Amino acid sequence: MVSPTRTTHSTPRTTIPAGRIAALIAVLGALSAVAPLATDMYVPGFPAMGAALHANSSAIQLTMTTFLAGLVAGQLVIGPLSDAMGRRRLLIGGTAAFAALSLACALAPNVQTLLILRLLQGVAAATGMVLARAVLTDRFDGPEVPRYFALLAQVLGIAPVAAPVIGGAILSVTTWRGIFVALALAGALLTVAVLAKVPETLPPQNRQSQGLANTFRTMGGLCRRRAFMGYVLILGLTSAALFAYISGSSFVFEHLHGVSSTAYSLIFATNAVGMLIAGFAFSRLSRKISLNTMLTTGVAICGLGVTGQLAILGTAGETFAGTWASLFVTLLGVGLIFPAATTLGQALGRTAPGAASALLGGLQFLFGALASPLVGLFGETSSTPMALIMLIAVALAALTLITLARPWLRHGETLTDN
Repeated sequence: MVSPTRTTHSTPRTTIPAGRIAALIAVLGALSAVAPLATDMYVPGFPAMGAALHANSSAIQLTMTTFLAGLVAGQLVIGPLSDAMGRRRLLIGGTAAFAALSLACALAPNVQTLLILRLLQGVAAATGMVLARAVLTDRFDGPEVPRYFALLAQVLGIAPVAAPVIGGAILSVTTWRGIFVALALAGALLTVAVLAKVPETLPPQNRQSQGLANTFRTMGGLCRRRAFMGYVLILGLTSAALFAYISGSSFVFEHLHGVSSTAYSLIFATNAVGMLIAGFAFSRLSRKISLNTMLTTGVAICGLGVTGQLAILGTAGETFAGTWASLFVTLLGVGLIFPAATTLGQALGRTAPGAASALLGGLQFLFGALASPLVGLFGETSSTPMALIMLIAVALAALTLITLARPWLRHGETLTDN
């Protein structure tokens, strides 16, 4: 069983100049953005991909599924592995592999090859996402930790929204293969950035010294911890609600409410700003208000938003303003939940930061991947399926908050205090 107390570091942490901290956080943020960008940037190119590779739409959509499978599996393996091997070598290898695999995707001759490459690309992309959180946990403690995790959470919230827009811009000047070339260039630049700005943050004396088997047993110990799994599940269920919104909102606004694609992009961007506002508020308030209180507030705001959406549908019917306002409120709540649940989960898993990060990130994307196709599966004649799926996810998150996380016990709070 993993101890809930703070890890004692064999070597003291030295004061880091502000400029070096900013550079490190910027690189970690970029590493966190790689996976969501690689997930969605090429979506606008689906029709052209199908024509070029002589594949139907289902086969092309499967390339996203295989990437997400690799992303989830990669986090669950690489996170614990880094607790035994250290962070830097895996980060360098993972980002370099991502660059090479992205270039290979650009050159894929058929959809079968692309499916295999996307699976491997997902595993490589998982490296940056899972180890960014672990590096933060290694390097920092005290009241600044929530602010840094808030920045990473904002990246994870905004990148899926920005990715299709970036992909569309690239498509306006080149083909779908150019999107993967752009991802390859990003991977190459990140490899250089890791080499220059990310030191090894887990010295040999602090690593899991009893072999990989013990490292994965440590992950099992985390899974048996009630509060830790509460934060993991809250993060995953909230991600399910977010992915349902991402996959269903274009249909709701463009087909049901008749807005143009440009107007929809504006709506999407406005809601993304809502998440940024919530993340900024979290950063400012984390020194004054307990993280469990902000997590509870975030879940309550999400619940208000999704309940309001269904209430409006049941009374006034499909209304543009009501739907937009309800979704904006929901995403405000998401913007509080992501950094709070991540910070508290990493705090409780501080004795094995890589394993903790793997479970937080792996289940986050697993739940999101499972929720995404449900919106279309249950019909496209109204916005009710999207609203119901989001409500179920948020209701389960609220139940998890009460039964597992139990915020009144303030789990994880002392690990982020001075």
